[in-house]
Amino acid sequence: MGTATPAPSTPARSPGRSPSPASTSDRTTTPYACSSSTGCTGCGAVPWKVCDMRALHIITGLGVGGAEQQLRLLLRHLPVDCEVVTLTNPGAVADGLVADGVRVTHLGMAGNRDLAALPRLVRLIRRGRYDLVHTHLYRACVYGRLAARLAGVRAVVATEHSLGDSQMEGRSLTSGVRALYLASERLGRATVAVSPTVAERLRRWGVPGPRIAVVPNGIDLDRFRFDPAQRLRTRQRLGLPETAYVVGGIGRLTAAKRFDVLIHALAQLPDNFWLLLVGGGPEEHVLRRTAHAAGVADRVLFTGERPCVPDGSPGPDLPSLTSAMDLLASPCPEESFGLAVVEALAAGLPVRYAACPAVEDLPPHSAPAARRVTGGPDAFAR
Repeated sequence: MGTATPAPSTPARSPGRSPSPASTSDRTTTPYACSSSTGCTGCGAVPWKVCDMRALHIITGLGVGGAEQQLRLLLRHLPVDCEVVTLTNPGAVADGLVADGVRVTHLGMAGNRDLAALPRLVRLIRRGRYDLVHTHLYRACVYGRLAARLAGVRAVVATEHSLGDSQMEGRSLTSGVRALYLASERLGRATVAVSPTVAERLRRWGVPGPRIAVVPNGIDLDRFRFDPAQRLRTRQRLGLPETAYVVGGIGRLTAAKRFDVLIHALAQLPDNFWLLLVGGGPEEHVLRRTAHAAGVADRVLFTGERPCVPDGSPGPDLPSLTSAMDLLASPCPEESFGLAVVEALAAGLPVRYAACPAVEDLPPHSAPAARRVTGGPDAFAR
């Protein structure tokens, strides 16, 4: 496992050696535990090693997403015993965490206003006798910080993964959303911002500067290092022509990500250009209709959600799909970090992006393969 690192300059696209991953032999794999009143998949005690600190990470969900996969990567490197609570959706990343030997508990929360989940979470934290509670994503931050304080835990930290200028995780930043966030923020000791841009947004909201720490997202450089053999295998598996120039888009298929811009740009490009969209989400059917209407449906591939680390599911993982690309395009106008851009740079890809704090916060010319694009489909097609 390579070390977690902030946005790198673009390395040469050549294979390299991978160090041995961190050992998980001292952990025991278990199914999800469940604190839901209705029960889920059953649980069992986990014989954890003796450690000076016990930490609980609380996250809104564990489907495939940037924050979720960052949590998995983080836990592979932390030298303390950690457990995870997901409020909802114990998806593919939960499977990966369990495979790593991490105990994952599904709280079974029914929705944002399921207040009955709060006492369940308080009891779970008290039983665990945790020294630290670390929350991730909006709903988990609001409920998790309050539950931790009610359970008597004083060391409460949150990571802000997804704060934009006008939205957070797809929700509009109304006065109510902001007020609830700030009220819960005061219950913690510190908030970790994934970029200086996010830190500045938090300060503008009124979070005191001394309570904010910037810790950039990390990536596993060795997993994303370019492998020509892997590129050939993946392109053959996807059925891509040998002459195809593949533009990639990676992320949740939501309206905010603006992948429709890439489809309309593709319609202006020669027939050897293809678009590879990696991710799942509610806008997939809309994007498919857009591709049909633009006359490029036969040159747009949808892979669905793909894990960053192999999890036994069919299909190539994210680094394999990245290796199949010739360029990464990120048309989303508002990002908190831009993880897909950084991963593409690690794979040696040129990148065109509308917004990427991970690159924009670097000194000039630190990432020469990344170029900002302003405008719509015409600008991305140039």
